[in-house]
Amino acid sequence: MILCLTHSQDTFTIDLVQQRLEALGYEGFRFNSDEFGTKYRLRYRLHATGPQYELRCGNRVIDAREIRGVWYRKMWDLQVPPSLDPAYVPAFLKEYRTSLHIFLDSLDVPWINRMDLDHAVGANKLMQLTAARSVGLHVPQTLFSNHAEDAIRFFDDHGGNVVVKLHGALSKSMDGKSDFFPTTRLRKEDVPMLESLSACPMILQEYVPKDRELRVIYIDGDFYTGSLRAPELTDWRTGNTTLVSWETWELPAAVEEKIHDMMTLLGLPFGAIDMIVRPDGEHVFLEVNPQGEWGMLEKYLGFPIAATIAEKLVNRIEQYG
Repeated sequence: MILCLTHSQDTFTIDLVQQRLEALGYEGFRFNSDEFGTKYRLRYRLHATGPQYELRCGNRVIDAREIRGVWYRKMWDLQVPPSLDPAYVPAFLKEYRTSLHIFLDSLDVPWINRMDLDHAVGANKLMQLTAARSVGLHVPQTLFSNHAEDAIRFFDDHGGNVVVKLHGALSKSMDGKSDFFPTTRLRKEDVPMLESLSACPMILQEYVPKDRELRVIYIDGDFYTGSLRAPELTDWRTGNTTLVSWETWELPAAVEEKIHDMMTLLGLPFGAIDMIVRPDGEHVFLEVNPQGEWGMLEKYLGFPIAATIAEKLVNRIEQYG
């Protein structure tokens, strides 16, 4: 059995991966992380032969020893029962989060991706940029600061060609319909607003002229790359997403090799990588999202991403023994 760790609103991608797992002879059990405190029961017992962990959902009982691999798609915040007294909500969240991680930490099996590495990389864009530069990928000049003088000097040093963005995304989707702060070109008239950085540190980067934006899906050495032309937008999600037209893109072999080296260095078998192709053809690394969206590439370009995730995980399981 393979545990598919996701959330209750996940559609399309989770179904495709489970279908391929079943075709390969493995049952995929969908575990909606946000419903853990409302629809699941967890039991831990310490026997003379060792610990026993059980996950219960309705009449279904899963012994942790049955789980041979984990696909870590996403984890969402826990749902709180509406009948719960607000005074008990902090304890509810704390204890259920602890229980969930005790269960997941017990799974000494192949993961795509391992949760600790997934979270560490996803939460640290500066680590990503450092790793990308170390393997030879081109990355933009970057400043992360809460100090207005630093930001103003950075703006001036780059002749005003600077974009600004939050370190963490506010949106959970690629369609731009949720609340999010997009990557924004900083204008001269915006510079006085940098005095407010003390309230919210932000990332400033040199503006990179672009011919295309790329979403590169990396799966354990395989690549699926979609591209789009959106030169008039700093962040394509700020436009009308119904007009966005994804096209296939062939990464140069040297760029693929460097991305592979970076992902190996970060310990991630899966990642959604954002890049820019400059008008001169140079590929510029922006970031890697260990839980990035890819359904649009499978849907519009026909990439077998879901099947590849399932196959790569099964390969790791069979090699693990």
